[in-house]
Amino acid sequence: MSTTPSSAPARPARGGFDRFFQISARGSTIGTEVRGGVVTFVTMAYIVVLNPIILSGGVDVAGDSLGFAPVAAVTALTAGAMTILFGLVTRLPFAFAAGLGINSFLAVSVVGQVTWPEAMGLVVINGLIIVLQAATGLRRLIFDAVPLALKTAITVGIGLFIAFIGFVDSGFVTSTGLGSPPVGLGTAGSIATIPTVLFVVTLVLTGVLIARKIKAGLLIGLLTGTVLALVVEAVANLGPRSADNPGGWGLSVPELPAQWVSLPDFSLVGQVDLFGPFARIGGLAATMLVFTLVFTNFFDAMGTMTGLSREAGLADDRGNFPRVRSALIVEGVGAVAGGLTSSSSNTVFIESGSGIGEGARTGLANVVTGALFLLATFFTPLTTIVPTEIAGAALVIVGALMMSQIRSIDLGDLTVLIPVFLTITVMPLTYSIANGIGAGFISWVVIRSLAGKAREISPLLWVVAAGFVVFFARGPIEQLFA
Repeated sequence: MSTTPSSAPARPARGGFDRFFQISARGSTIGTEVRGGVVTFVTMAYIVVLNPIILSGGVDVAGDSLGFAPVAAVTALTAGAMTILFGLVTRLPFAFAAGLGINSFLAVSVVGQVTWPEAMGLVVINGLIIVLQAATGLRRLIFDAVPLALKTAITVGIGLFIAFIGFVDSGFVTSTGLGSPPVGLGTAGSIATIPTVLFVVTLVLTGVLIARKIKAGLLIGLLTGTVLALVVEAVANLGPRSADNPGGWGLSVPELPAQWVSLPDFSLVGQVDLFGPFARIGGLAATMLVFTLVFTNFFDAMGTMTGLSREAGLADDRGNFPRVRSALIVEGVGAVAGGLTSSSSNTVFIESGSGIGEGARTGLANVVTGALFLLATFFTPLTTIVPTEIAGAALVIVGALMMSQIRSIDLGDLTVLIPVFLTITVMPLTYSIANGIGAGFISWVVIRSLAGKAREISPLLWVVAAGFVVFFARGPIEQLFA
């Protein structure tokens, strides 16, 4: 199935609203954009629960931690505001939320050295650097220097990454706790839990609906799976998954909440210290932390936007998409906003692919998704209704659709095949888009130059590849100067 708008020809605009978002021009409709925005929100809503779980679990050097409820409130607030801003400025259907790689890095590595306000200060500095890079055109130059084969490989790698997230969230793929094999099927090699069975049912149902080109196939699959999950939980009372209850639900239990509305706690907004980390741990150590944040933020976002734009059919033959410069600037603003609200750096979310798979092609879908996030600040309990097992089915389907892009890569040239292969495989296997891009960039430069094609490589790509070498070796470098 093609998810690009090429199958839906452009139509004349029907007014200023249509012209602003280019709805008809991209072969879409208002109804399609609304559906796509809803689907994106449903598959992303888990972040309102997961982000506070990650951040509130980190205790800083002063012995302080962030409260769960305040983090949940600012997570939804920042995601909503940035998603709407991005949609209005770029007219692209790429939703924003707290980046999972960076929030984990903050909670595990950074706050062991600084306080939470100081850690968020580093996030703000990271965002300001990214905005400066985008505003000066440097970020666009790096984007343009990436060969089309690698841009396509990034799309495919993200597709596998999305699918892997769905498999893991659903319990279909689990950690074995062993050195080999590190992961396995379900529980002890079997699909032994009801939530995982419902994932399979939802996956098959959604796949059939999309294969038969049923409108709103992803949304219908998500809603049907959620209803089934609610019924099953009401009858079987499975409860949350734990060591004593391995057959329970993963992140959230599908049940109607006792309290539907709650006033949001925005007390974390503005709790930032920009200069404290440099005084506490020294300029070099703080700079290395900022370097890590910038590299992760920069290339995760670039890779995600590349993949989503190609999947939406909005990229040209070189992989460029409309309003690239504005998109790169606003993405940097997302990092600044995330730091200022203590929700962690906000960036483009790969789950936006689910809305694109539903047909979203414009920023109107973002406005819908963002509005739902803003509502979620008051209805946080409702975000737990859709279990990750059901949302995971949509992610696997989207991953499969993005995988189809590999057909446009000429894999007959080994100097292309190997970097493409590394880009695609390293992303899901290391759970990092930035790592996959780095492996692809370094191998592209090294292999093609040693094969006599050095003149075909952009000088800027050499610089970025060298930067990734430093990025991958940052641990030993930090120890060397400690």
